[in-house]
Amino acid sequence: MRRKLAAGNWKMNGTRASLAEIAALGRAHENSPVDILICPPATLLSAAAGQSAVQIGAQDCHMQPAGAHTGDISAPQIRDAGASAVILGHSERRQDHGETNAMVRAKAEAAAAAGLMQVICLGESAAERAAQTTLKVIAEQLDGSLPDSPPAQDSALVLAYEPIWAIGTGHVPQLEQIAEVHGFLRARLKARLGAETGGAIRLLYGGSVKPDNAAALFSVADVDGALVGGASLTAADFSPIITALAQA
Repeated sequence: MRRKLAAGNWKMNGTRASLAEIAALGRAHENSPVDILICPPATLLSAAAGQSAVQIGAQDCHMQPAGAHTGDISAPQIRDAGASAVILGHSERRQDHGETNAMVRAKAEAAAAAGLMQVICLGESAAERAAQTTLKVIAEQLDGSLPDSPPAQDSALVLAYEPIWAIGTGHVPQLEQIAEVHGFLRARLKARLGAETGGAIRLLYGGSVKPDNAAALFSVADVDGALVGGASLTAADFSPIITALAQA
């Protein structure tokens, strides 16, 4: 059985005062059957680490363990700060920073070497959805971004399907569309990694996930949780999503 995962991406939001939200989340879900991950900005990693019931992750890492890379953060540094995971290949990184599939793969390999769980993001644009090339795009991203070596353990690799046109827009794909992509990902993972390994990797949905649509999203086959943006910034908004996932 795949353990469900509720992951929050704070993006470029949050200050030290926001740590109270993580603490409140931990208290509310101390005995939850769901894994909870919060990825705050890098400035808060050390301060956030060690919270009860909440894992802490970063939002990106460099592919090199050290070196002359001003402003970047390496996977070993993220691990040293107390974090246990990192988001990689988010569409905002792919678009704003020109990250390619090959770059995402190199970062994923660096994260794996440092012992970090890798949350690799995949997703199509509105134009690609309209052109009915979603599965082709997802296949290219998956094949190009996934490390060659299988994950060291069942929980070490997570894939997050986030259609770009749904992120922060309030627009959510039809449940049938989400089911199609998640089913496609599961089949492709099993074909590449074998039935056991491919069947153990958790698949998240992301894109305008909110308390009022979470239960419906989590009813879809092969949706093992969510990668949540704005609704993860406060315990009041994220907590109902976690509860819905625990009850799914």
